Amino acid sequence: MAPITMTELVKIYPGGVRALDAIDLTVEDGEFFALLGPSGCGKTTLLRTVAGLEASSGGSIRIGDRDVTALPPGRRDVAMVFQDYALFPHMTVTDNIAYPLRIKKVPSAERAQKAAGTAAELGLSDYLGRRPGQLSGGQQQRVALARAMACHPQVFLFDEPLSNLDARMRLEARTFLKRLQRELGVTTVFVTHDQAEALALADRIAVMEGGRIRQLGTPKEVFHRPANTFVASFIGSTPMNLLDAAVSSSGEHLAIGNDVLPVPAAYARALTDGEKLVLGVRPEYLSYSAEPVKQALSGEVTVVENLGSAQLVTLSGEAGFVQVVVDEDTVLVTGDRGYAVPRQDRMLLYRDGDLIGTGTPAGAAA
Repeated sequence: MAPITMTELVKIYPGGVRALDAIDLTVEDGEFFALLGPSGCGKTTLLRTVAGLEASSGGSIRIGDRDVTALPPGRRDVAMVFQDYALFPHMTVTDNIAYPLRIKKVPSAERAQKAAGTAAELGLSDYLGRRPGQLSGGQQQRVALARAMACHPQVFLFDEPLSNLDARMRLEARTFLKRLQRELGVTTVFVTHDQAEALALADRIAVMEGGRIRQLGTPKEVFHRPANTFVASFIGSTPMNLLDAAVSSSGEHLAIGNDVLPVPAAYARALTDGEKLVLGVRPEYLSYSAEPVKQALSGEVTVVENLGSAQLVTLSGEAGFVQVVVDEDTVLVTGDRGYAVPRQDRMLLYRDGDLIGTGTPAGAAA
C-alpha cells in the first residue's frame, strides 16, 4: 500500500483546453478518497493521469516513494476498474480475473489458484466457468473488482464503477465496496458525479470544477461547511438554499427580500454594515411554520415533494425560492402562506462566493 502525491499536475489537450490546472493533492496510505464534480470538471482525467492512461503536461506523480510520472501503466502498480467493467466477453470469469497475472507471466497453475481464491472472497466461486454475458450487472462488477484485486496492487482506481447498476443494487454495491476496501486497506481513488456516493464512501473528498479543486475535506466538512457557493450548490441530496442578503445599518440583521433574520453570532464581528452577502442554509436545517413568524423566510407553498419519510416544500417569496424539509405528517396545501425558520448554528454567509472566515479552501489551486 502507498500514498499518492500529485504536485503541480497539469493536463492540456490540443487546442489549449486545460483539463487539470496545477493540482496539488496527497491521497494518504490506505485512504478511500473520492474525486467529485460535474461532467467535464477533470476528475476522470485526473484518475487516468494517475493510472498512466493519459500523459501529464506538467508536474509530477509519486506512488509511495517512486516517481511514476513517466512510467507506463503496467509499471505503476495500480489497478483500475472502469465504468463499463471492460471484461473480455469471450473469456470465462476465471480467465478474466487471471488476465493481469497472465500479462505478468505468472505460471498458469498459480494464476488459476489466485483467481479462484479472489473469486471466493467476492462470492463468485459458483460462476468461474461462466462468461460475462451470462452474469448480472452486479456479478460483472464483482468480476472487475476481483480482476483488480488478483494482482495485489498498491492503488485501486475506480472510474464510476457503480453507475451502470440499478438504484437498489447501487446501494448494496456501495456497502460491499466500502467494507471490501476497509478489509484490504488498499489506497483507493474513486471518481463519481454522485455526491451521495462520495459522502457515503469516502474518508475525504475533493470537489472539482474546471480542472481545479474547489474544496478538500471530510464528508462532514464538505457537507456542513461548503467553502464556496459552487460546493454549496453541488453537495447535498437537496441543494442548499442560497439567497441574496444585505447586512442592516445596525449590523444586527440580514435583509432577505422583505424578510429579516438575525445575524448569526459567529459572524457578528466579521460583517460590515450594509454589505451584500449570500446566505446559505440547507433545507434540512429549516423548520416550517404555517403560522406567522417574525424572523423567518416567508413565501407561498408552490411545490410539495414526497421524500418517503419526509416532504420537501418549496416556498416562493420575495427572496426567491426557499426549500424546507418537513415531517411526513405535516399537512401542506399549495397556495398557503408558509414560514421557514433557520437554525442559527447552521446559517452560513458567503462573501464574493467564499465562505466568510475560510478564504481560499484547503487543497484549491492558487
